Amino acid sequence: MTAETASLDLSSPTPTSTSPRKDSWAGVISLGLGVFALVMAEFLPASLLTRVASDLGVSEGVAGQSVSVTAIVAAIAGLTIPVLLPRVDRRHLMLGLGLLAVLSDLMVAIAPSYPVLLAARVLLGIALGGFWALAISVTARLVSPERLGRAMTVVNMGVSLATVAAIPLGTWLGEVWGWRPVFLLAAGVGAVALLAQLFVLPSIRATGSVGFGALFATLRSRLILLALIATGLVAGGHFAAFTYIRPAATDVGGFDPAGLAVLLLVYGLAAFAGNLIAGPLVDKRMRVAAFVFPVVLGAALLLFAFSGGNQAVVLVAVALWGFGFGAVPTTLQTWMARAEPSRLESVGGLQAATFQVSIALGAVVGGVLVDGVGVGAALLAGGLAALAGGMLLTSLRMRPAG
Repeated sequence: MTAETASLDLSSPTPTSTSPRKDSWAGVISLGLGVFALVMAEFLPASLLTRVASDLGVSEGVAGQSVSVTAIVAAIAGLTIPVLLPRVDRRHLMLGLGLLAVLSDLMVAIAPSYPVLLAARVLLGIALGGFWALAISVTARLVSPERLGRAMTVVNMGVSLATVAAIPLGTWLGEVWGWRPVFLLAAGVGAVALLAQLFVLPSIRATGSVGFGALFATLRSRLILLALIATGLVAGGHFAAFTYIRPAATDVGGFDPAGLAVLLLVYGLAAFAGNLIAGPLVDKRMRVAAFVFPVVLGAALLLFAFSGGNQAVVLVAVALWGFGFGAVPTTLQTWMARAEPSRLESVGGLQAATFQVSIALGAVVGGVLVDGVGVGAALLAGGLAALAGGMLLTSLRMRPAG
């Protein structure tokens, strides 16, 4: 039975949950800790770029590729890990991925050369892609279906907390301690998350359709393909603009570095709020959430682009931007889980890969626009892409069987 012919109402929770029978919120929180550690490790090089480049004897542009390598490997790993390891207990797999992340941070901290650092970032990419590919299916097995949205909010809270607190703190500590101790700290955070999962995650057998057959069957679903396009438009639109938020803040908004720090704080807090609201809303009104959050994101980018240098308007736009995008991961992940409940790992891997590719493509397209036209064009294009993605996602409906 394909997704587009399934008898399914997206406003009703449907993902199957065979074990454990009782909600395991401790397990969900441990996954959120894992996300916190992974996101912190993923983006620390960007915030410590100058020091890393100087210490390893490479340019900042070359050092910055450590983030790109991680994203590319994560996209590949998200597609292949569930397929290549279809019979492995998902608890053991999540623990193994967490261990890889800790080893990556330790390798980065002691890396004597840039190639060693890149090798360490490949390990992180494997951990990151595999974790996100399995996040939906594992979470769906830890809670009852009607609480999946709220559970994904808890998991994605790790993203918000890392963005608001961990990465800025890492930047500051990098100035005080140097960049290597910061990655030792990141390894410690990852170890805490790993220990938490070791003690609270139950055994989770791979169930439903797994393997290459399930992946290709999922790709044959027109509904899922269109949903992935919508995901790419929303995520790509966001990163086409967010990658260049610094020049946008200075050139469009007229903010100095101190003002930029305030903008990023407002964005982070708003994103945290958006994520908190997303879970309960997607559990009760999925179609409303699928429309509202991408549209708020897109409208905020357009408002920023046409703010005319009014800093109050820019501040409101950034708050709406953070609120909209903060809710997007939980909304999209839960939507996909409702759309294809029998192939959660396949849709999780495809969505994780789409998101990682969108990060890279969004940054490239935004860069071309910034260099060729100006940063306002990146905001405009990002806003239109997010609006298109939201409209496309909202338009998707499943036909009743028969």
